[in-house]
Amino acid sequence: MRIYGIGIDVVEVGRIAAAIERLGEPFLAKLFTSAERAYCDAQKKPELHYAARFAAKEAVSKALGTGIGGQAGWLDLEVTRDAAGAPKLLLQGVAEKFTKAQGISEIQISLTHAREYAAANAIAVCI
Repeated sequence: MRIYGIGIDVVEVGRIAAAIERLGEPFLAKLFTSAERAYCDAQKKPELHYAARFAAKEAVSKALGTGIGGQAGWLDLEVTRDAAGAPKLLLQGVAEKFTKAQGISEIQISLTHAREYAAANAIAVCI
């Protein structure tokens, strides 16, 4: 096993909350899958969960070395939860193809959030 890359990102929750308020549905639809939106909207403070997922997608794009764009679009990276509630990353579209081509077998993520900030880190691993 070897580490392909690592990434980290920190987001101001207020920035995400302001963008949601100002831009609404088009903003959410551009950045988050319907499953992510359903999860976040069901939470007491959706902006915390949206911010953490935003940070996770940025951290994953850094771990892949691609940034958000051609090889890893916003909707190609989906943050879900496993049976125990731990965050898990699902890859779709071009991001899934890219990781397979690079021999990446797994991307592990960790999320955290507080009143004002959300953060995430990611590790892309090759077997």
